[in-house]
Amino acid sequence: MEDSLAMARGRRETRLARERVVQGAALCCLLVLGAIAVIGPSGLLAWGENRRLLVEHRQEIRDLTHQRDVLANRVRLLDPNHVDPDLAGELLRAKLNVVHPDEMVLLVH
Repeated sequence: MEDSLAMARGRRETRLARERVVQGAALCCLLVLGAIAVIGPSGLLAWGENRRLLVEHRQEIRDLTHQRDVLANRVRLLDPNHVDPDLAGELLRAKLNVVHPDEMVLLVH
């Protein structure tokens, strides 16, 4: 009878030890998941940085959209069938250094 009590006590201790290991592993997993939720790449600490980057990217998109619109207008004005005379004259003066004989050039410093 003493052997059976000792065996029962040994099984109970083994079962308790196993439960403690399982509970410890579960606690470790929860701690790791909590740490990832706070400091991970999409965690609470990264949220402010992501928000700042979003504002910067939206501003960059606005700037690039404006540049694209300016270039699209310039392309429209340089259409070979209907060239804008003012833009053509501006380009000739700027690129080829061409002036009409009756024009005066004023240098502004």
